[in-house]
Amino acid sequence: MDDAVRAGLSGAADTALVVPVPEAEPVIGTHRRQFDVAAVWGLPPHVVVLYPFVSPGQVDDLVCRRLAEVLAGQPAFDCTFTETAWFGQDEVLWLRPDPEEPFRLLTRAVHATFPDHPPYRGAHGDPQPHLSIGTRRLGDLAGLRAAEEEVRRHLPVTTRVDRVALMAGRRDPGSWRLATTFPLGGAPD
Repeated sequence: MDDAVRAGLSGAADTALVVPVPEAEPVIGTHRRQFDVAAVWGLPPHVVVLYPFVSPGQVDDLVCRRLAEVLAGQPAFDCTFTETAWFGQDEVLWLRPDPEEPFRLLTRAVHATFPDHPPYRGAHGDPQPHLSIGTRRLGDLAGLRAAEEEVRRHLPVTTRVDRVALMAGRRDPGSWRLATTFPLGGAPD
């Protein structure tokens, strides 16, 4: 494992496999920093592939090689975020990806390769792919509804999904870092 990956994992307590969506930052970044703890921790706008993943101390050359192989077997794809949605009646505001199925296939493929690490520890069965904007836990409903109104005016957000990022950090502000990325099939290295 190279030094850059080691540095990305250093001091971390958790890892996650995510699809970063930098194109969403201008649209939702301000709202995420106010309402989404993952943004406070330092995670960019993203769709989760698998969280939690293996502990940082377990990430080694074999884990990275297995991830590279399974993800290279999944095709790159284009995705558009055209609408907002809510988990619970009004608990978590998020963007819906279109299409959703390629994200589900990424999650299933990685989970099949690492069966001891179910998505969200198995709490949600087949999890809904989403890009979180914020939770009511970090703000009031009126603030989230206002954020939703503003975000809707700037949709759609379009991205090319051609890699998955291994990120690592703690539940501390600014602690999450990129460890490495894995290209999907057909994506440039």
